[in-house]
Amino acid sequence: MIDRRFFLKSSGLALVGGTLLPNVFVRMANAATTKGNKTLVAIFQRGAVDGLNMIVPYGEQAYYAARPTIAVPRPGAEGGAIDLDGFFGLHPSLASLSPYFKDHSLAMIHAVGSPDTTRSHFDAQDFMESGTPGVKSTEDGFLARAVGTKKESAVSPLRAVALSPAMPRILSGGAGAVAMTNISQFGIRGGANVSGGFESMYAEAVAGTLGGTAKESFEAARILKSADRQKLQPENGAVYPNGPLGNSLRQIAQLIKSNVGLEVAFADVSGWDTHAGEGGAQGQLANNLRNFSDAIAAFARDLGSRMGDVVLVTMSEFGRTVHENGNRGTDHGHANVMLLLGGGVKGGKVHGKWPGLGSQQLYENRDLAITTDFRDIFAELLTKQLAVPSLKSVFPNYEPKLRGVMLSS
Repeated sequence: MIDRRFFLKSSGLALVGGTLLPNVFVRMANAATTKGNKTLVAIFQRGAVDGLNMIVPYGEQAYYAARPTIAVPRPGAEGGAIDLDGFFGLHPSLASLSPYFKDHSLAMIHAVGSPDTTRSHFDAQDFMESGTPGVKSTEDGFLARAVGTKKESAVSPLRAVALSPAMPRILSGGAGAVAMTNISQFGIRGGANVSGGFESMYAEAVAGTLGGTAKESFEAARILKSADRQKLQPENGAVYPNGPLGNSLRQIAQLIKSNVGLEVAFADVSGWDTHAGEGGAQGQLANNLRNFSDAIAAFARDLGSRMGDVVLVTMSEFGRTVHENGNRGTDHGHANVMLLLGGGVKGGKVHGKWPGLGSQQLYENRDLAITTDFRDIFAELLTKQLAVPSLKSVFPNYEPKLRGVMLSS
């Protein structure tokens, strides 16, 4: 089978881009006049974010003993964490997400991750995106396989979109995903001026798979041009921060508001590999978390009632060591934290079994231990949010263990 990316590459062309009550988003969506498609938005924090400083276990003294210079102070102290449940707190730079936790539309899962033991960024990202930890021979991404399980008679060529200059591993495969960096610049280009005449020129020359692929590509371009012409501006007073993630989420929101049939959207953001000078309440990590938080909060505000049909999830390849290193940073670890925001999320809670930070509780005497497999989280998201009929091909040789924990039915 020849997929779209192979066709475009081999033909010398390229696609280019450029205080509320619980379940507030669901209630808002139900009150809206129309509801769109269900959409899952995944954000990959590349570089292994320090989940212990994102969602701070301030109730455990071992956290402070392990981090004499980079620990986030307890709630109430200057620069202290924002209390969540009497044990965990938000890093103060995540303050813009705090209202969503209070209205029960934001949840966290702690001590979550991939069971594979690698500390290699490349391998860990590959295993997480393929959905087959420890197996390097998997050719496609698990979100691509998930989309591929849905065999509707008519699907949008923009059902799966990555805001990325290249197709990310997680969406690679036969699902027909497209990658772009800019909606307004998405189209067909080549060495010659083919954008206007290519489709008619090759209408009779290509057939079967290639013909369908070409038509899908042109249809995607046409839909995006229409979406861009609408010039949908952020709504509800949303202001996206400057930077890659803010730009990506602004455009994903535009696609959702344009009703292009988007089911899965993916974006990533780097800068989380804090081996030195990580900082605590302030510093390198704090600055990155502020942009991260503000971008997500702007996305939720922008979509408003439409957020009732959207779930946003964050992920990272692994966490950081419990103890800070000699450079006032942290090294490659194991378990981490994931965030969930949107309609139907059982929010206002930090989910997951907390393993503790005592020396006998750590993984390999250095890392937060994993108590929840990341595939369990995505299994629930895919079945409930996207109505994926079967997970056998999505997560081969793995039986997800969680049901009905993260999302309401």
